[in-house]
Amino acid sequence: MSNLTLLSEPYFCPHRLNKYATLMAAGNGYLGLRACHEEAYTDQTRGMYLAGFYHRASATETTELVNLPDVLQMRIELDGQIFTLLSGTVVNYRRELNFANGELTRRLEWLAPNGRRYRIVCQRFLSAKRLSLVCSRIAITPLDDAACVTISTGIDATQTNSGRQHLNETSVRVFEQRYLQGVYTTLDGSKELTISSYCEVAPQTESSFYAKNRRLTQHCQGRVAKGEAFELVKTSWIACSSDEHYRPDAALAELVACVAPGYEQLLSESALSWQSYWQSSRVVVNSRDDGDQRALDFALYHLFAMTPGHSERCSIAAKGLTGEGYKGHIFWDTEVFLLPFNLLTRPAAARQLLSYRWHNLAGARAKALENGYQGALFPWESAWSGEEETPEFAAINIRTGLRQKVASALAEHHLVADIAWAVDVFFQATGDKAFMHERGVTLLKETARFWIGRAVEVNGRLEIHDVIGPDEYTEHVNNNAYTNYMAYHNVALAVAYVQRLANDDGEFISQAKDFLSRLWLPQANEAQLIGQDDSFFSKPTIDLSKYKAQQGSQAILLDYSRAEVNEMQILKQADVVMLMYMLPWLFTPEQLEANLDYYEPRTIHDSSLSKAIHGVVAARCGRTAQAYRFWQQACLIDLGDEPHSCDDGIHAAATGAIWLGAVQGFAGLTIGQGELCLHPRLPENWQSISLPFIWQGTSVLLTLTHETIAVSVASGVLAMRIGEQQVAVRGSETFLISDFFTPVNGSGTMQEVQP
Repeated sequence: MSNLTLLSEPYFCPHRLNKYATLMAAGNGYLGLRACHEEAYTDQTRGMYLAGFYHRASATETTELVNLPDVLQMRIELDGQIFTLLSGTVVNYRRELNFANGELTRRLEWLAPNGRRYRIVCQRFLSAKRLSLVCSRIAITPLDDAACVTISTGIDATQTNSGRQHLNETSVRVFEQRYLQGVYTTLDGSKELTISSYCEVAPQTESSFYAKNRRLTQHCQGRVAKGEAFELVKTSWIACSSDEHYRPDAALAELVACVAPGYEQLLSESALSWQSYWQSSRVVVNSRDDGDQRALDFALYHLFAMTPGHSERCSIAAKGLTGEGYKGHIFWDTEVFLLPFNLLTRPAAARQLLSYRWHNLAGARAKALENGYQGALFPWESAWSGEEETPEFAAINIRTGLRQKVASALAEHHLVADIAWAVDVFFQATGDKAFMHERGVTLLKETARFWIGRAVEVNGRLEIHDVIGPDEYTEHVNNNAYTNYMAYHNVALAVAYVQRLANDDGEFISQAKDFLSRLWLPQANEAQLIGQDDSFFSKPTIDLSKYKAQQGSQAILLDYSRAEVNEMQILKQADVVMLMYMLPWLFTPEQLEANLDYYEPRTIHDSSLSKAIHGVVAARCGRTAQAYRFWQQACLIDLGDEPHSCDDGIHAAATGAIWLGAVQGFAGLTIGQGELCLHPRLPENWQSISLPFIWQGTSVLLTLTHETIAVSVASGVLAMRIGEQQVAVRGSETFLISDFFTPVNGSGTMQEVQP
């Protein structure tokens, strides 16, 4: 495997503090830690988050992922000068995130206002082995003369979520004049958190401790000679009441056990876990553009960081564990954009993500009943309880002074079918019958029952009215194509799995078959176009070039109200294109091309998920150059030059979409109707792509070039369809692309060779 890339911040920029705090955030699925500097900056949002640790501050607030007390901040004085990069001169600076082991390192030379120079090296990592462990190290070297160094650090519980305090300080202690510990409970008393820290310094360093204003602090001071380093190593252990065997005294014992090995040994231990992850999941491309590999490594780094492996009660938030955006809530993004990666690389993690929905079935059933439906209506935004967490109103409109009601929880119901789609692809990829018997069939049946009750009868046929599809610029429409087709797919899956794996349920089967026989599915017209909904084709169009140039900013809402946007052919993302990505076997190649060409000019791509999906569909149309442009633009959602693109956290689903674009779009590796399918479409810039994956318990390595397909199977026989031909691979085999596909008119489009 080639060396992993690094993510670098080559110079300090106060305007990009929060962007890089997000991009370089640490995570292990249990904890997330923003890459904030040790020294404080007013505009920098510090943050540490624990998966599943939610709280509602008051009845008028929304449940949110709690920003925990800070263990990394340090107040640093060098010969009486407070260290900050906003004063003095930054002589040199570089910060790097090492994707291979998750370590973040900052090296700089600072010329203080008093004219003295200091070399400062800051390192930190969040353990991938011991999930509660945070380690940091700082070394300060005076370059001109001996220096007095003072560092104050500890546990800072003044942290809030944008001003909202969620924690009461229950206890603060210093044990043996060495170990700091704070115990905190949520305001409602439902959860408890224990943070324990230890600072290792040279024996001659003077240390004192104090607690004041929600801060438990250790004050360290020492004198070092010119050219020698003052070093402080800080070890912290974070635990909460939802952990197995949780106790504050046990948390302290865990901290003590971590102190003896030291920073380097703990880092090496964590690096082994990272190494195992990279070996089983890394996609390697040989591209003329080095940024392509960096984007893939960046995506996979964060996919590891955000995915919980410790609890079935946790899932992946829209911002992972990197920030407060969307209050840390979980959306459809998880099943559609993030689960496929885990499905083919870490099936146990995929099982846990689906189990999160199963554990929250009670909340979904309750929401369905509250809205007059049967079955399970999963919340549009969820957290820990399984209840609907979508805020009732959006932010106040600064022009009208009024709040607009949020309609997603009331009408954006496609999430229900998205979960069913995910259950099906999980079983296809894993063959996990135990999961299906215990949980999967129940999820499919309860979601199907929702759609059966959700449909309304119109002139003898069934329709689905008053919905919002993935395109959130079009609200309250009838027969949204994405929703209707996915609902049909949901119910059809439930029938198939109930008949195959469950005791026969005659009443359900009868109702489901009636639904399937009468549900209206929007059909393609003479131009091969499928209407996004009943009214879409009748709406006027406008020139969107101005807004497409500002995509991602929702700039159109500065010129038009949401009501006005709703009455025009303006899309945040294209539902029909998304549908053809989800269920490609239902549509002809001509329909894929016609609908891509029609809807893309009407799509602003204000959704961070839009470009990547357009890229996959373009690749399936054989338009690899267009697909590659879409994919590279999707890679810049967070990594681009815009200084505030991810201030409040990473676009988690967009990282999954980067993987999807490479694997499903260019490698053409997909799951469809019970088969593993391959249809390579490498962009011209890529000489090869290599990716490991797991299919039904077997580890596979796939390597593609423009001429060959190499497949290596760890054990057993891999059955897959390449183009139109069925292939069985045992051991390692290499095939010629020309045996399966032939180019069409020199266009780059490949046509399957008939078996």
